[in-house]
Formats: sequence, structure tokens, C-alpha cells
Amino acid sequence: MKDKPFARSRARAPERLLAELDHQPIFRAPMRARDPDVAPGVGADAGLAHDLVGIGDVADRAVARFAELPDGTFVWTRSSDGLFHVGRIAGPRADGAEAALAVGLRHVRPATWLDRPLREDEVPPAVAATFARGGRNLQRTHDADAERLTAELWASAGAPRP
Repeated sequence: MKDKPFARSRARAPERLLAELDHQPIFRAPMRARDPDVAPGVGADAGLAHDLVGIGDVADRAVARFAELPDGTFVWTRSSDGLFHVGRIAGPRADGAEAALAVGLRHVRPATWLDRPLREDEVPPAVAATFARGGRNLQRTHDADAERLTAELWASAGAPRP
């Protein structure tokens, strides 16, 4: 039987904190450029290195939706080494910084990322499935278990609130 990190974390995290975090929306943030020559994970690597989450050159409506996400919204990304990272949006939208623009991220927001990357077997199954389907867009993961498990993971890591 595989180790189940989420089963252990619920008991360690304060119940009040978990209740507050449960069922907050989570988003897949692949941070992929529209340019097919930019390798998968390069945008995520830049975002992680500079504490950002970003989107590429997309329609104004998508930029507006990204800008309207509340601070504290959970985001998942996958770096070039194939590992998953969970973070939380921590500030307003801005045009891409130089490092973000270099990898095709035109619109960015500050983000707080957990220090520890996660393997596929450590993330909520619905999160892994959204990345397995592929795609370049910021997309909500509509799965109550994934929302709850993401909140538990964040709380059990002792991560700060943005």
C-alpha cells in the first residue's frame, strides 16, 4: 500500500485552519508560453525562481479573470523536472517581469510557493489528471477532494497565508 501523506496531515493541522481553507478553489497554472519552441516547465521554473505565477499572451477576458482571482487562491504548477509545486497567489496582477517575459509569461502575480516539490503520487489525483491532459491555460480544477487535500497539504506544511 502506498504512503498516503494527506491522511496523516489532517490530524496534525488545526481544525479551525482546515475549516477555513477547505473548498477554496484551486487552479492548474502550467505557465506555458504560446510559443511551441518554449519547452514545458520552463515558465514554471521561472515563476518558482521569482515567486510568481503567470499566464502567457491570452485574450483580455482571460487576463481579467486571472487578475480577479483573490489573493490566497491555490495554484499548482509543474516544473521542468516533472515535479509538482503548490502555491498561493499573493498580490495584484502586473505585466511580466524580465525573467517572466523571457519565457512567455506576459501577465504575472506574486505567489508564495511551498519549499518542497511533490511527486505525482503525493498530489491530489485530480491535480495530476489536469496536467496529464495537457494544455497551456490557467484552469480551475473542479474537484472538492482536490480542494480539501490541497488545503490540508498547505496547512500541514506550516506554510504562511499570503
